[in-house]
Amino acid sequence: MANEKKPEVWLRGPVEGIMPLLQPIAHALLQAREEVNAMMGDFPEIFLWVTPVGLASPGFHLQHLAGVVDRLFTYARGEQLTQHQLIKLASEGKMPDTGYSIMNILEVFNRQVDDALKQLRETNEDELTDRRDVGRAHIASTMIGLYTHAAEHTMRHVGQLLVTSRIIKGQG
Repeated sequence: MANEKKPEVWLRGPVEGIMPLLQPIAHALLQAREEVNAMMGDFPEIFLWVTPVGLASPGFHLQHLAGVVDRLFTYARGEQLTQHQLIKLASEGKMPDTGYSIMNILEVFNRQVDDALKQLRETNEDELTDRRDVGRAHIASTMIGLYTHAAEHTMRHVGQLLVTSRIIKGQG
């Protein structure tokens, strides 16, 4: 029974401490974390920055997954991006000079999901439809709109990472 596959996160019940309206966001982020960690566990490090047929590299998707959650949750708090976040955004998809491995990037993503869940737990339900400005142009959104987009955008990149990593492994 140890190899028995668990149901998807959304079928396991509510995530403790998160209000019902935000459960789908929490479920999507937890599902993304499980899938990304499982698919990258045996991925050959040498292929991390390969861009098959012009697709974004697995390294980009891994960096972007953490970055997009960080940025969208920053906007959801009613804040603008810091200089550090802008530098990280500009470096997504570029192989770092040193210090990066799949495990390092996964740790950053896992920590970002933990931070996002903490923020969801601390969210005031009365503020979910409050306006939040996105980017330098201050494009109007809402807190719940940003949370929802963070979840769907994350899952979009999980799917792209899955396809890209399978193509690379198949060619390798």
